[in-house]
Amino acid sequence: MADAARMCALEAVRDLDLTDCWIGAGFVRNLVWDSLAGFASPTPLNDVDVVWFGDGAESYADDIQLERRLGSIAPGYPWSVKNQAHMHRRDHDRPYLSTIDALTQWPETATAVAVRLDSDGRIQVLAPYGLDDLFAGVIRMTPRFKIEKRSILDERWQAKQWHLRWPFLRYA
Repeated sequence: MADAARMCALEAVRDLDLTDCWIGAGFVRNLVWDSLAGFASPTPLNDVDVVWFGDGAESYADDIQLERRLGSIAPGYPWSVKNQAHMHRRDHDRPYLSTIDALTQWPETATAVAVRLDSDGRIQVLAPYGLDDLFAGVIRMTPRFKIEKRSILDERWQAKQWHLRWPFLRYA
């Protein structure tokens, strides 16, 4: 709540009034790791991952429209909106049942975390694998990435180079 920019993003997403809608991944993860590292200013975000779960009748074009809408409500954020009812196709998974179900298919436990504001302005947390790894600086693969998608995860970790920004991180 002390991060005004993140609160602004959370308010904008709440005001979309979408079903099962959250902001996740680096939006949460990087803030926690920056805090653990004692950084005075937050690591810039590559994107702001807005995840929601519609009934599946919506199209990818609807997500692009939502990104544009967010851009007009809260400009300056690299918005990325994805209806999780569609994402199983891209990820070659079974259809997801909800946003939390989709998060169980994300690569790392510390990334599979999302937040939102409720109507009273309280932050709600969605974390299917809990928060221990996130706050301990542990990068642990989720079950699907242990075997089936291991090569994707190895490439991701090489590309992200998180350990250079946050040297305290441990891969498990």
